[in-house]
Amino acid sequence: MGKRIIQQARGHGSLTYRVRKQAYKYRIGYPIADGKGNVIDIINSPAHSAPLSKIMIDNKIFYIPAAKGIYVGQEIAVGKGKNIGTGDILMLDDIPIGTKVFNIESVPYDGGKLVRTAGSFATITKKHAGSVALLMSSKKEALFDGSCRATIGEIAGFGRIDKPIVKAGKKHHMMKARNKFWPRTSAVKMNAVDHPFGSGRGKRIKSKIAKRNAPPGAKVGLIRPRRTGRRKR
Repeated sequence: MGKRIIQQARGHGSLTYRVRKQAYKYRIGYPIADGKGNVIDIINSPAHSAPLSKIMIDNKIFYIPAAKGIYVGQEIAVGKGKNIGTGDILMLDDIPIGTKVFNIESVPYDGGKLVRTAGSFATITKKHAGSVALLMSSKKEALFDGSCRATIGEIAGFGRIDKPIVKAGKKHHMMKARNKFWPRTSAVKMNAVDHPFGSGRGKRIKSKIAKRNAPPGAKVGLIRPRRTGRRKR
């Protein structure tokens, strides 16, 4: 009798494959209030690739990815500001063309959903009536509502992945903190009882498109493929 494959074990939700709640105790988001805020701390969060800045405004605290160059005690503008500086949180309509921004709202007042990885930023390229065009970190241009908010600058932590990890133990703890699947064994290297692609009888991967609602264990192969079939040249 075969054993449960990794997808089934992870889908069961045991403690082995569950992230620790402490890792995600900081929620990123913008406040509803406008005014002047103060950076009261810069925090290392294991669940995020970038350091987080802890900001207080009107005796309320919120967390956002830290901008490169900010410091504890710095005053930032939230909502509206005349002298725009690094770390200020403003609407896209109020930010000049060519400015680098991050933590961008996809719809107004959703708290910031896009461009939140360490070292990343987007650049404001054009402004239309009620909308703003941004060149994203993926080098693709996207249109946003002018009322969406963003933070000025680029996120701290650039070059984070340039430093070698050196030891497997460090990599283990990095992945464990965010419940990432590691180390990953190639499916074709497994035994037949452990994976649908397993066994050494011909190292040809069986082409399989998993159903959208397939349970853990059956959801292997091509997951939600954008296209299928042989690509024409």
